[in-house]
Amino acid sequence: MNIPAHAPLHLLHTAAVGTLATHARQPEGFPYPSVLPFAPDARHRPTILVSRLAEHTHNLHADPRAGFLAVDAPDGDVLVGQRVTLLGRFEQVDPSPELVHRYLRYHPDAERYLVLGDFAFWIMELERLRYIGGFGAMGWLDGSELDPLPPLAASEEDALIAEFGQRLSGAGGVVLLGVDRYGADLKRNGARHRFAFDNGRADTDSLRAALAVCIERHAN
Repeated sequence: MNIPAHAPLHLLHTAAVGTLATHARQPEGFPYPSVLPFAPDARHRPTILVSRLAEHTHNLHADPRAGFLAVDAPDGDVLVGQRVTLLGRFEQVDPSPELVHRYLRYHPDAERYLVLGDFAFWIMELERLRYIGGFGAMGWLDGSELDPLPPLAASEEDALIAEFGQRLSGAGGVVLLGVDRYGADLKRNGARHRFAFDNGRADTDSLRAALAVCIERHAN
């Protein structure tokens, strides 16, 4: 195994769309792939918003085991880009205000689906993942190895976004989407970008210092 530090984690914050593979009911047992947007939760797990009528929703109710593929290939060459395949189980979760607020920061257009009332949130509990980042940079990880640090509380992340996001106002359309102990998620001209810290920030002071560097670089 030769995986750059935290590379799979950063990739899950860079990609806005993933491929969900569930177990088909008919014909039974076949993989059923579907493309859909997702957002990382505070533990970097894919959060999806899907219709209760969708085929993959029925599949997940019958068998929650699934695969999820995220890819970052800006030039279109997926063989030299980064990709991570996640294996685990999806669980339907209640739409708490914190969950909805976070998801809509990443996908504001999804609000129209929430109004319809027949869409539900699901979060993937990771068991294993395989990352491929180019020649010689690949390997397997257990889900528990993705992030050993405790996640930020929603209130703490909201406070950081309110403070540091304000400094980006007027910075050419740059928006601060999310903050975690390893980096910050930004959106510029509709495209998502990841500002990766040089290492995990376990305490508030070092996290704020890393965010200050991020904002300074993107505010000009």
